[in-house]
Amino acid sequence: MRRVATTYPEIQAESLEAVLRAAADGLDRRVQGDYLADDSGLFVDALRGFPGVFSAHAFHTLGCEGLLRLLRGVRNRSARFECRFLIAAGGKHRIVGGTCRGRIAPSLRGESGFGFDPIFIPEGASRTFAEMSTEEKNAVSHRGRAVREVIRSLRPARGK
Repeated sequence: MRRVATTYPEIQAESLEAVLRAAADGLDRRVQGDYLADDSGLFVDALRGFPGVFSAHAFHTLGCEGLLRLLRGVRNRSARFECRFLIAAGGKHRIVGGTCRGRIAPSLRGESGFGFDPIFIPEGASRTFAEMSTEEKNAVSHRGRAVREVIRSLRPARGK
């Protein structure tokens, strides 16, 4: 399989699925053959899902520190990371994904990972993504779960 990284204009939409469907319109014209596209975001319940689909922009403008400031004094720190993959195969599109529920830590912790990893603690854990090894994070993360769904959906059905 050949890997080609390509950029495309990302629309501002209400859901990761809508962003991927719009991306597919452009990618279908530019990419020959089958491809995968992905999008992900951090959805904070107390902020009514913000930053959500705007996570990359929020990280580059506010950073982890800015998000922590927005949550100063907020008791409900529940959040979730979501990842969606658009699978374009055989001229058809399918979206699969993964979610990792958790909470926002009171302060930055850890050196690994990227983005909001130093402030996100997955459900059932006491460490942030940034405090975990790559293997530990991939076992529970939204992206790890989404990749496993991609693999599952691309496997031929047994008995055929």
